[in-house]
Amino acid sequence: MPELPEVETVRRGLQHLITGYRIVQADDLHPRALKTESIAPLSALNGARITGTGRRGKFLWITLDRPFVLVAHLGMSGQFLIQQKNKPSPKHIRAQFALKRSLRKLDLVFNDQRTFGWLSVEELVDDIPSSATHIARDPFDQHFDYQATIAKIAKRNIRIKTALLNQEIMSGVGNIYADEALWRAKVHPESMTSDLSKKKIATVIDAATEVMREAIAKGGTSFDDLYINVNGESGFFEQSLSAYGREDEPCPRCGSLIKRIVFGARSSYFCPRCQRKKK
Repeated sequence: MPELPEVETVRRGLQHLITGYRIVQADDLHPRALKTESIAPLSALNGARITGTGRRGKFLWITLDRPFVLVAHLGMSGQFLIQQKNKPSPKHIRAQFALKRSLRKLDLVFNDQRTFGWLSVEELVDDIPSSATHIARDPFDQHFDYQATIAKIAKRNIRIKTALLNQEIMSGVGNIYADEALWRAKVHPESMTSDLSKKKIATVIDAATEVMREAIAKGGTSFDDLYINVNGESGFFEQSLSAYGREDEPCPRCGSLIKRIVFGARSSYFCPRCQRKKK
């Protein structure tokens, strides 16, 4: 599933490429493309001018000169793509948008192979789409409360990785960057938050912020073509991963073999020497 770095890469691409364009025609082409809670069909966007983009955690939206926005969640394989005239059309287009600015035209599509992603027309509540109001701020939000987030994690009695994945505590972190952050912080994924000092929790948050910032700089992580940016290009952060997906490969720090465990229906990758679990 695309995590914050991948969603931010897509948002930046949309911000750069489609701001100022007017939506000539918007069409949904799949029964699950539009979220059932959407306040209007995609056709309500016809004639609207795109004024920018926004993001909170893994949610992104396109702002318009209208009292509503177009919200998107990429799910497992959702992609916003600019149709390239010299390339074949994507195979799983769920919605399409004909855009125009002066004499220039663009075709923007929402492509989603696994159909877990969705689009929604929504009103803003305190500048956040209604579907994302329960989502916590992420470390790149200018109003992110660092100390309050540490306190929220410290007062829980749950596994630290579970805390990192909880989008209502701190948003944006998914399985990949949780494993990478915990490897950098030298914390076992099953460590209980109640056993960690606030200083160590701060180290984990710092590591998550650092690894996501580096991933954004490299366009995110692409293991296959399910995540690509607006221009159809893959991200390159996979080459910088130290733990995630590296089972039985040597730890870059100590040389021990990376191990994989499963809990909460998710795989977790860690170094058994660097990330010892308290007994």
